[in-house]
Amino acid sequence: MNFIIKKKYFLFSIFTVYLVTGLYLSLTNGITVDEYFNHLHFQINKDASINFIQTGSYDELLNYQNRYHGIAFQLISLPFQYILQSFASNLNDLNAFGGFMISKHFAVFLLFSISGIFFYLLSIKLTKNLLFAFISTSIYLLYPYLFGHAQFNPKDIPFLSFWLINSYISLTLIENIFNGEKIKISKIIILSFLTALLISIRILGVVIFLQYIISIIVLFNIKKIDLKDFVKENYLIFFIFIFLLFSFVYVLNPILWHNPIELLNSINWMSNFFLDICTLTLGSCMRSLSLPSSYYFIWLFFKLPIIVLIGVLLFPFVEKKIFNQKNICIYYLPLLLTFFLILFIFIIKNVAVYDEIRHVLFLVPLILLVGLTNLFFFNKKFFYSLGTFLIFFFLIENFSLNPYQYTWLNSFAKFTDISKNFEIDYWGVSNKNLTKKIVEYSEKNSLNRKNLCIFGDMYAKEFLENQDFVCFKNYSELDQFKKRPLFVYKNIRNVKRSDPKDCELIWNETYNYSFYKKEISTGTLWYCN
Repeated sequence: MNFIIKKKYFLFSIFTVYLVTGLYLSLTNGITVDEYFNHLHFQINKDASINFIQTGSYDELLNYQNRYHGIAFQLISLPFQYILQSFASNLNDLNAFGGFMISKHFAVFLLFSISGIFFYLLSIKLTKNLLFAFISTSIYLLYPYLFGHAQFNPKDIPFLSFWLINSYISLTLIENIFNGEKIKISKIIILSFLTALLISIRILGVVIFLQYIISIIVLFNIKKIDLKDFVKENYLIFFIFIFLLFSFVYVLNPILWHNPIELLNSINWMSNFFLDICTLTLGSCMRSLSLPSSYYFIWLFFKLPIIVLIGVLLFPFVEKKIFNQKNICIYYLPLLLTFFLILFIFIIKNVAVYDEIRHVLFLVPLILLVGLTNLFFFNKKFFYSLGTFLIFFFLIENFSLNPYQYTWLNSFAKFTDISKNFEIDYWGVSNKNLTKKIVEYSEKNSLNRKNLCIFGDMYAKEFLENQDFVCFKNYSELDQFKKRPLFVYKNIRNVKRSDPKDCELIWNETYNYSFYKKEISTGTLWYCN
């Protein structure tokens, strides 16, 4: 097997098949709640930037409630959106705006796939074993929870991807210093730019400096470096990095143009985020502004692959094997300590988190690497057997859950009533399938579409305007609307609300886990006549 993996064409072929499949699926998914708001943030920043260049002011941005939301990924995705907009519209029979929105998915999945390359490189650094790197990277890329988010999530997946890329680059710099090698200025420039991108996607990116500091502390302890000598030798590198970092951050964040101190305001504003959202967690409604510490551990217990949970528990049995190899410790310890330190900070600071653990999604690749590495050092054959089984299991799960892979829970959750204990389709990707059923039902029953109103989420128009429907309203407006006939679909958190009165249920959008008998409902469609 090692001989086959050494062949570059083999890895390239596997990766190409994965990439093409994932890109296609991303372009045929639903449109999620946050995508409109991310688009709105970018539009306001774009218009304000033009205004600032022309007049030196931008009151519309300064008065905008969400002025501190990062827009860097939109700068990356925009070329893909313009190129693919018509193709995405035709592929899904969407209106122009719908095609523009869904074409962003292409850039999201492409970036996630690229992050898999850096996951592979980190895997090699951690074990010096190509077969381990292949199996662990396959697990990472096929992990339904991440694969599902990579189909559309325009905030958390880009942030996760750049965190992983920055981790690799920064840790290779630490390895260069450990080996007494000269540090290339080009590498410092790249790291400063990518760190700025990370911060400009989400201001939370500043937390990566904890990982950078941890990696330096680990280096000092392993190599017994004198602090004064280290500063003398590397002060120019640090100066270049910090100067370029702040320059890039300034350019990428229009809110800083009138006053760079807004960076501190941004950190303060995002750390005290105001939305108080309920997330169904093991049957309890846990609110984002008053989360118990158990929230994180419950979701990690049910979201992480069981093989990773086993690997984390094996740490006491493998620490000596790992710590005796200094080149591996340079990579392993920063990943391990960063995961637990940031989790601890989130708990202590009572950071507003909702929609399970998507706000700390960037930590998941770190604990995957740690857990899989532990299992590998504990018993290689055991890792190869379990890892290979998990790859095939993930393939089955991805097929079974599509397009709801992002809701994936591990097999421990199958001992519970999943629908009653956990959030399901909180992103609302069910809208595409539900609107398809509206078209099918209206055709079958020869309904006059121009006389029908559609009550659903904010994207009903994008999916149905090309089908001659003209009236679109939010589900929350249903009680005030007396005219019938009409269609109603409940998805996202509206699923938990009472059913519409005097209406006929015509479709229940569901999916099934493998080895789990109960169907999971993500939305319902009603006809009211």
